[in-house]
Amino acid sequence: MTPEFDLDSFHRAAVETPSHENVGAMRELLVETLTEAGVDPAVDELGNVVATRGEGARTHLAFNTHIDTVPPHLPYERRTEPPGPDEAVDGSGDEWDEAPRPSEQSSGDQREPRNAGDVVCGRGACDAKGPLAALLEAFLTVAPGDGRVTLAVSIDEETTQTGGAHLAETVDADGFIVGEPTGLDVCTAARGQFEGTVTIHGESAHAADPGSGRNAIRAAAPVLQAMESYDEQRGPDDHDVLGRPILTASMIEGGEATNQVPAECTITFDRRSVPPETSDQFCSDLADHLGQWLPDGMALSVALIRPDTPFPEAFATDETEPLVRTLSEASGGDIRPFGAATEASYFAQRAPTVVFGPGELSDDAGAVAHSNREYVRLSEVRTAARAVRETVERLL
Repeated sequence: MTPEFDLDSFHRAAVETPSHENVGAMRELLVETLTEAGVDPAVDELGNVVATRGEGARTHLAFNTHIDTVPPHLPYERRTEPPGPDEAVDGSGDEWDEAPRPSEQSSGDQREPRNAGDVVCGRGACDAKGPLAALLEAFLTVAPGDGRVTLAVSIDEETTQTGGAHLAETVDADGFIVGEPTGLDVCTAARGQFEGTVTIHGESAHAADPGSGRNAIRAAAPVLQAMESYDEQRGPDDHDVLGRPILTASMIEGGEATNQVPAECTITFDRRSVPPETSDQFCSDLADHLGQWLPDGMALSVALIRPDTPFPEAFATDETEPLVRTLSEASGGDIRPFGAATEASYFAQRAPTVVFGPGELSDDAGAVAHSNREYVRLSEVRTAARAVRETVERLL
């Protein structure tokens, strides 16, 4: 008999499985869980996990999230209250007996934790193994009817995002639910995010005779000022949902010797874009704008960092889309933009896409996702699973 999926046990096993350096063990857990549930998952050429239920020709909905996490790994804990602002997760709050892996469960296993607090702490608890557990339960328990549902899980969302971009090209669906911590709100938009460099090119000379050279570091001062005025003069208009774009100079480097006029200076930037701006368009527009501020005889270039890997572009899904309204009604959450860049960007170019899941990026005490106090409430994970299942069954 196929064992019934146990959301709590899977979530614990997922959080206990480190995936900040290598996702192999976490992928094995996911594939094993799907197989034990009677689903035939596939691992694509990039290492993503893809599985589909249903064979109907009508509506096809897809779930996406990721199995990688940021470092460092934090141990699993079960608590009654979230960690405080200066409290790190170290495993000492966990009072559970050892839980079986999902593949080792049986219908007769009645073990319960001695401390059954609702709060689960540990790396990935909310980003994104809580959303993964919710989407996985919905995927395994939904009745596809005359439609299909696909689970498409990526492997490098926290780094290069090649997995999500590849899934967007290979999974053809009528709508996507992307699992991230949103506090059960339905997020329909997000700023894009890309990084690049502004390199100023001057001419080196002896520091005792600076006038015989062209000082690239000195030229960085007006260039930095020009970066602050870019959006007012050349950037896109404020977006109705996402507001203003953001351009941040984040690092600066230049010079080779203390007694030499520097011939080159590089400013690294972070861009948070809004529609309709794209990363390719931004680089050329920024170069044109900054070039007006350069001293005579100097030049500059603007380039993306990692130009061979994808960057999430800004996106906005129409709030009147049935997927948006149905999921909001099922979850009881608000409709709003997401506060971080996300792989949802790649899917939104194909079909209506929302970001949804249990947990928060931050709370009143400070950062949650990516922090040393990362946590999620299991009750929210269960609510998310129910909301996704109800949404899919209404739309298929």
